Amino acid sequence: MRILALNWQDLTNPMAGGAEVHLEELLRRIAGRGHEITLFCSGYADSLPEEEIEGLRIIRRGSRYNFNWIAPFALRKLVKQNNFDVLIEDINKIPFYTPLYLKLPTLVVVPHLFSTTVFKEINFLLGLYIYFSEKPLVPIYRGRMFNVISESTADDIAGRGIPRSDISVIHCGIDTDTYNFDAAVRKFDHPTVLYLGRIKKYKTIQHLIIAFKKVLETLPEADLKIVGSGDYLPALKSLAGKLKIRDRIDFPGFVSQEKKVEILRRSHVAVYPSSKEGWGLTNIEANACGTAVIAANSPGLRDSVAHDRTGFLYEYGRTDELTERLVQVLTDEEKRARLEKGGLEWVKKFDWDTAADEFLSLLEQVAERG
Repeated sequence: MRILALNWQDLTNPMAGGAEVHLEELLRRIAGRGHEITLFCSGYADSLPEEEIEGLRIIRRGSRYNFNWIAPFALRKLVKQNNFDVLIEDINKIPFYTPLYLKLPTLVVVPHLFSTTVFKEINFLLGLYIYFSEKPLVPIYRGRMFNVISESTADDIAGRGIPRSDISVIHCGIDTDTYNFDAAVRKFDHPTVLYLGRIKKYKTIQHLIIAFKKVLETLPEADLKIVGSGDYLPALKSLAGKLKIRDRIDFPGFVSQEKKVEILRRSHVAVYPSSKEGWGLTNIEANACGTAVIAANSPGLRDSVAHDRTGFLYEYGRTDELTERLVQVLTDEEKRARLEKGGLEWVKKFDWDTAADEFLSLLEQVAERG
């Protein structure tokens, strides 16, 4: 098949995240099966307008600030020049509303929708823009097939009015060549709590810092590592300073893949306190590296954690409960070992090759359905 994929950005973009990992892990494998794939996305500073990476033809136009405005004109021209069989529209932020101007069989991929969560991240006026941009989703995309990465997102979309029969769930995979357990790697000398990911306001990492201050009352030797980059980093450092625990928190910023895996393996527990996610890939990556996880019982995250088997869920925003769970995992070696073992078993369920097979089968159905 000749497949056109539409996303805000590609994996080379400095702002890329889990949505880009998900889409391109699938697309690369489908390209490897002999299908021709074009990925259309926004550009960034010093990016090439076009290039081929691992079998994907990548076309970049505009920037992340104007891409949704230029995309309709560029896409119509691109579709006229190519005989595409199917379109993948990845709705990651604002929808592109392709049914209004493209006549192509379309699979709508949704990592997760923001809804009111957007107001936790940006100013009220821009939040309103994104919030109301999601509102026409049902009437405009009605009749298209939707694919999501978690049962939580499937519930969200169905609740908005998309028929359940048009929604499929294909879980993310895990790159076990990169993320795996090494028995020779020892945990850090001090009990170590880890947050790893983008530093954004809606991730509510401040809840973890508040809980960690309470952990120090029981475990004064504990350390917290907040690994990643993002615009909310100064606010978190300021909070740590106000709580007088800045010296117990390491903010290394962005780290290499090799260093990321090392930190995942050596930490005693990884925490994901976000209010809403599409899935929570970091939870699976931590489990694959032999580390227990604690996550908020939020949409998406609750799907990537098997409670009391691979880690623990706590009620979002309940920092006292988060503190209690952290102390449990950090002080009870037998319990932590049980969770680590459960995590290693859990990750065997998630495989990118299997996910790509299911995704390709779905694309074939979409193309046939027309």
